Amino acid sequence: MTTTIDTGAYSDALVFLGTAGVVVPIVRRLGVSPILGYLGAGAVLGPLGLGSFSGTIPPLYWVTITNSGSVTSIGDLGVVFLLFLIGLEMSFHRLMTMRRLVVGLGGSQVLLTSAVFAGALVLGGRSPPEAIVLGASLSLSSTAIVLELLSNQERLATGVGRASFSILLAQDLAVIPILLFISIAAGSAGGSVLASLGIALLQAAVAIIAIVAFGRWLLRPLFRLVATARSDELFIATAVFVVVGSGVIAAEAGLSMALGAFVAGLLLAETEYRKAVEATIAPVKGLLLGMFFFAVGMSIDFRELVHEPVLMLGAVVTLIAVKSLLLTGLARLFRLSWPVALETGLLLGPGGEFAFVGIGMARALGLIDARLASFALAAAAVTMALTPLLSIVGRRLSARLRGQKAIDPALVVRPSGGQKHAIVVGYGRVGKVVCALLREHRISYIAADSDAVTVGRDRREGHEVYYGDAADVRFLETCGLAKAAGVIITVHSSNVIDQVVEHVRGMRQDIIIIARARDADHARHLYELGATDAVPETIEASLQLSEAALVALGVAMGPAIASIHEKRDEIRRTLQKAADGAGLRQIHSVKAKTHKAKGAA
Repeated sequence: MTTTIDTGAYSDALVFLGTAGVVVPIVRRLGVSPILGYLGAGAVLGPLGLGSFSGTIPPLYWVTITNSGSVTSIGDLGVVFLLFLIGLEMSFHRLMTMRRLVVGLGGSQVLLTSAVFAGALVLGGRSPPEAIVLGASLSLSSTAIVLELLSNQERLATGVGRASFSILLAQDLAVIPILLFISIAAGSAGGSVLASLGIALLQAAVAIIAIVAFGRWLLRPLFRLVATARSDELFIATAVFVVVGSGVIAAEAGLSMALGAFVAGLLLAETEYRKAVEATIAPVKGLLLGMFFFAVGMSIDFRELVHEPVLMLGAVVTLIAVKSLLLTGLARLFRLSWPVALETGLLLGPGGEFAFVGIGMARALGLIDARLASFALAAAAVTMALTPLLSIVGRRLSARLRGQKAIDPALVVRPSGGQKHAIVVGYGRVGKVVCALLREHRISYIAADSDAVTVGRDRREGHEVYYGDAADVRFLETCGLAKAAGVIITVHSSNVIDQVVEHVRGMRQDIIIIARARDADHARHLYELGATDAVPETIEASLQLSEAALVALGVAMGPAIASIHEKRDEIRRTLQKAADGAGLRQIHSVKAKTHKAKGAA
């Protein structure tokens, strides 16, 4: 029996997967952003690059994209998942804390930059709707590239990192009214603008109310039900369902899918499932976002660079210079130091991925001339490729100006899971006591438990605990393992304890790991896995019983406690020594077997 398959679709998918599996690791090894790798690969292998020669050179068919729609439609989901994760990272409390920088600095930047660009385009002879769309789209910067750069440099918690995040957050929020304006401007070509605006706002209100109502009443029970099934597959399916479903509701109301996903992420950010959902979505988001940038690269026409190189160079320099100057000036008005203002301005001066969304949508709806849109997108892509270089220049210039002024107080908001925090795995009776003592000594922590029912009950009672499986490496990463000072494991399941210790030690050789153990043998095994300290339940119970007995029988409290501490240290040394001995015996055994095998050979 023979079957017919669409080889074109498969070849396009293979080209993208080959880019993700071959090209991106190579550019990452060279120190280049993977996003730039996707952009470059899309431009070279897309229909406007080598793909345009596939008709005359048939072998190119298998290494280029012949149908851009097959990639673009899936790549659009990358933006949806990106906005969902941005919403997931936010909370109403965090937004209110940073409101002066997000609404004030970020909002002013978008409005002022849009007005400057739009005004220049109107003076150049462009229509007001066309000028507004181009100006607003080019006022945005690349959230994905900038945050990845700062994350790789471990500078998200610095003044530049927090200022950049605030501005990028305002820009991401500005995408929503920009896309709404494009829809209204395109739909009102033959009718009343006010009527179109009223209908669009009504549809938007209905869609957002539906998403918020769904989130308030159904999201938490839905995830609680799925979490109790303890199935990773079902949890992934539910998370994707929520993201895509909320996006479809928004799209049916004439809004962007990204807006619906953002609102859903904002609602989930206030629940105990935030970190588990983030860990689940992150790998999917990365692949889809990569496909989005690949699709963006396919829309870059290198012929624009050749046709009018001087005009292109002028557009690139103007875009970066105007945005950087306006950003630096606004940052100074909001009392940021010169080093922070200058570096932030250069870092956010280039264009961003949402320019491709806005301009591409306007071009598809006939709101912008196709040639102008192609030129603008090419200029934006070139500036995005210059972001790493501008980051280096900004750091060097700010280093010379460092120390002139204190950092704005609004920038010292600590992200969840900040540096030197503890991760407490398990929030049962033992975990609650541990967390209470950490709070008493003002040690920040993130508590997690895999029992959805108890987590939900504890959250209702005011406990700060998240649902998630700490045996999952991705979940540990979302809890900030890279910056954590220690991991405290309080769960009773020995299998889970072993997995967590093994994963944590594999990811961090320098971190403190304190683990609950079933008995002396289990504690010895945990030391072999790399635990810093293991506390056997049976031995600890016997020590507490002994302490109570000594005091009751007349021994003074001080000597009794001292003797218990000595006994505890003695037992710990014995277990650690036994664990070290077992490890050495295992190594010698392997060496002996290897030597025996060589002799037999």
